[in-house]
Amino acid sequence: MTGGQTPQATTPARRWRGRAHVANALHTIKRLLIGRPRATRQARATELRKLLALPVFSADPLSSVAYATEQAMIVLFAVSIAGRDLILPLSGVIAALLAIVVVSYRQTVRAYTTSGGAYAVAKDNLGTTAGLTAAAALMIDYVLTVAVSVSAGVTAVTSAYTSLSALAVPMAVGFVGLLTAVNLRGVRETGLAFAAPTYGFVVAVLVMIVTGAAECLNGCPHASVPDPKPIGPEGAAIGVFVLLHAFASG
Repeated sequence: MTGGQTPQATTPARRWRGRAHVANALHTIKRLLIGRPRATRQARATELRKLLALPVFSADPLSSVAYATEQAMIVLFAVSIAGRDLILPLSGVIAALLAIVVVSYRQTVRAYTTSGGAYAVAKDNLGTTAGLTAAAALMIDYVLTVAVSVSAGVTAVTSAYTSLSALAVPMAVGFVGLLTAVNLRGVRETGLAFAAPTYGFVVAVLVMIVTGAAECLNGCPHASVPDPKPIGPEGAAIGVFVLLHAFASG
């Protein structure tokens, strides 16, 4: 073998080594982001206590408190100022729906002691079509929850710090990526990560309610809007689609 043939012979090997290095680097990054895989027999190790399960499984209704009323008002006010009278009825409907969900899940937990969500319960009792419908509804709900909550959070941050307005889209994408990475690490890790923010939020809401009630003892303060944006006319009709949109936003 001549000296000129050696590089040609070793080029494929170098390429394979380069690809192996890239694959190893990607594998290392994956392990850092989502951790090591677990065997089925290790599933019990991921079970959560109630204090850690609460932030994971109740994050949706808890987070809705922060933005639901505002988002519903935005939808209704865009059509008519008269929509302000529909906020309380819509809130009552949402509260009633949550009560139904709580009662239903209490029954589900008793009947399915090991596991069982909307898909499993609907499939066992109503058939495959009903199960798939419930699963599709959950997928749509998850997408809408992430979209609305992240958008509302970014809007709150950029409202407080207007210099970050140009970074609204990158911030939203980054938050979605962060939520994805945390959830991919597993239920237990997700509970540990979300526990402090969730309980901190609950405490902040309770402090806000107590502070507001104390302020109202001497007369409730009114918000001052220096340059209000125009809203819909007083007499415009609010259709069913608008109401459903506001309901979904809340």
